[in-house]
Amino acid sequence: MRIVFWNIRAGGGTRVKRIARQLEAWAPDTVVLCEFRATPPSLELGRALASFGLVHQCTTADPARPNANRLLIATRWPLRRVRIRAEPSEPGRWLLASVGARRPLTFGAMHVPNRMSGRKDIFFAAVLTVLGRWRRGPLLLVGDTNSGRPGIDDETRVFGPKEEAWLDALERLGWLDAFRLLRGRARVYTWYSPNQGNGFRLDQAFVNSELRPRLRDVRYDWGRRARPETNTLSDHAALLLDLHG
Repeated sequence: MRIVFWNIRAGGGTRVKRIARQLEAWAPDTVVLCEFRATPPSLELGRALASFGLVHQCTTADPARPNANRLLIATRWPLRRVRIRAEPSEPGRWLLASVGARRPLTFGAMHVPNRMSGRKDIFFAAVLTVLGRWRRGPLLLVGDTNSGRPGIDDETRVFGPKEEAWLDALERLGWLDAFRLLRGRARVYTWYSPNQGNGFRLDQAFVNSELRPRLRDVRYDWGRRARPETNTLSDHAALLLDLHG
């Protein structure tokens, strides 16, 4: 089973056709998108995903606020949204859904607010509350966390004690960084600051103990450019995660 998580930047815009072609080329069984919107380009992308088999879809995109950055889960199997009372209250930044695959599992998608918003720590705490109460089996948590380990996930020091404490708490609750499980301390960056060009690994996946034995591979991919001189398809690299079964 292949899962692709990707922050597509501002709903995809004029890039959606190329984004769709790239997603199809990766041959995913499930796609989780960040910064998906209720705009015509994003809706076109949703239809494209359905056209290559990802017909079961769940989104937090809001037609009343079409330009707001939201989340989408699209998969080959029946999908049911899961709501938990303690989940983050940020509109559109959290999406939990169970997937009726041959070996069922639940996906948790998140887009953590940045530090400047003043809402990051509240979001952190809500995620930990959800995971602390989780008793429903395999759960893959993916997202743009705006976080990382200081000194290894940032090219220049941006992440601090609060980010590290949150990641430590995830580990204590049983959710381990899938990339670090397989790649150790490899340095990979998934987003570069537009002004300074400093790299950060913001896009991550976390697996719990029930899912860990199925973890097969994790890698990042920027996708194929239309021409060498053109920009990449998004300002974020995609995360490709393969599970056994």
